[in-house]
Amino acid sequence: MKYLIRDCKPKDVNTVVDLCQKHADYEQADFDPIEKEEKLKSVLFDRQPKLFCLIVEANKTIVGYASYTFDFSTWDAATFMYLDCLYLEEDVRSFGIGEAIIEKLKQIATDKKCINIQWHTPKFNEKAIKFYHRIGGTGKDKVRFFLDL
Repeated sequence: MKYLIRDCKPKDVNTVVDLCQKHADYEQADFDPIEKEEKLKSVLFDRQPKLFCLIVEANKTIVGYASYTFDFSTWDAATFMYLDCLYLEEDVRSFGIGEAIIEKLKQIATDKKCINIQWHTPKFNEKAIKFYHRIGGTGKDKVRFFLDL
């Protein structure tokens, strides 16, 4: 399968929001698309972006995305990349695209002098966990908490 991994452009954000909804459905999570396009555009395309996004295109159609940020670890006293979302449409999975995205993210993180890439996935997402182990990822058992404001 031919595909292209590229940076997100403003015209792509509406499709990214649609993919966010599919991603949330897949992870059995709540998602409210109201005002997301405007909010994402404001952080992705600011002079100092808070969020970065890669797009996957196949046959000139957006079929996936990966979004990430840069953060700082107190314990490591170093910057790390946080992979916030990685989602591919079901019909384009198992073609090596996920691994290609990770390789691109590794290069970006290396260029930014990050110490590592961190992410999480639900415990029930066994296919993703198997993929992450296969590419060399290691897991830590932690409970993720949220405090709504």
